[in-house]
Amino acid sequence: MRIPLFQIDAFARNVFAGNPAAVCPLESWLPDATLQAIAAENSLSETAFFVGAAGAYELRWFTPVTEVDLCGHATLASAFVVFERLDPTLSEVRFTTRSGTLAVARDGELLAMDLPARPPEPCAPPAGLFEALGARPRELLKARDLMALFESEDAVRSLRPDMERLKRVDCFAVIVTARGDEVDFVSRFFAPAVGIPEDPVTGSAHCTLVPYWARALGKRRLQARQLSARGGELICDDHGERVRVAGRAALFLEGTISI
Repeated sequence: MRIPLFQIDAFARNVFAGNPAAVCPLESWLPDATLQAIAAENSLSETAFFVGAAGAYELRWFTPVTEVDLCGHATLASAFVVFERLDPTLSEVRFTTRSGTLAVARDGELLAMDLPARPPEPCAPPAGLFEALGARPRELLKARDLMALFESEDAVRSLRPDMERLKRVDCFAVIVTARGDEVDFVSRFFAPAVGIPEDPVTGSAHCTLVPYWARALGKRRLQARQLSARGGELICDDHGERVRVAGRAALFLEGTISI
């Protein structure tokens, strides 16, 4: 069996930046064990698989070790593959997912995703979190992910978490964030328990970041930057129960998988 494979750098103007995602369009669903094995072989933070046609698809996302309920950058990458390779006549695609229907539309050079908002609420720190991060945040909140608020962009940039300790903390992932020096806010994202020590650019994290910073800064449109080694730029809008997260993407690799 031969399966198309694309590797897309999401939230980047050019290759070698942003977050690489593997995208595999399928004619029909393969066994879950096969999907997970392909994701493990790709060894990227996410591999996306979708089935469908004519702008309507079922979409699933896998890290190297597990299926996840929402992934922004691999959704952006999947839409890029549809627009650039499968059906260039489309201006919008809709994906049916474990997080509901997600639409992605062309917006000039950008691809804009419509995602569910996940506003965070204050929470108590789980055991070992501050020791794993190597720092104590100003505030701690939680939606799906923990969100640790720091005083400055430099504080977020300089964090060096202990990934083995963080893997044992009772949470899916940790977002660290602060107000930005040149953009509205900055962030980083750590999820070693699901095979992602540090994610380069995380669309789903902005489902939590955007409601928080929109309220904190008193504005609906926000410019964001993720401070990973590769880095990424996002343009975000708060729409109450939904958030709009937009960025660019670049094709790095196109080929086939033989199994």
